[in-house]
Amino acid sequence: MNWTILKTESDYQAALDRLERIFDSKPGDPAFKEAELLVMLIERYEDENEEIFADPDPIEVIKFRMEQNNLKSKDLAAIVGGKSKASEVLNKKRRLTLSMIRRINKTLGIPAELLIREYELVS
Repeated sequence: MNWTILKTESDYQAALDRLERIFDSKPGDPAFKEAELLVMLIERYEDENEEIFADPDPIEVIKFRMEQNNLKSKDLAAIVGGKSKASEVLNKKRRLTLSMIRRINKTLGIPAELLIREYELVS
């Protein structure tokens, strides 16, 4: 594909998807130069759209990581201490506790500084 400046969320997602497929290419591989270009285009898009990426909601970060790893709520339940806790956390009915944050950080590799951010609970 001939890449140009990323202007839309759709362009950005397409670039991320392609980069994920070719990320492990080595110098000399035909995809290596494309990966280098995609990194620059993605970084530029993120810099220009900084407000989108500035303060991600901790629960959305967890959901995103779960989606990346094909995890279900039962997988999160094993991390946070039960199905009801996992459901309440994912539905923003319960706040993350410090012990949950530590386990999620260790198990899912999400930086603790993203998990400790404030977010609104749903009544």
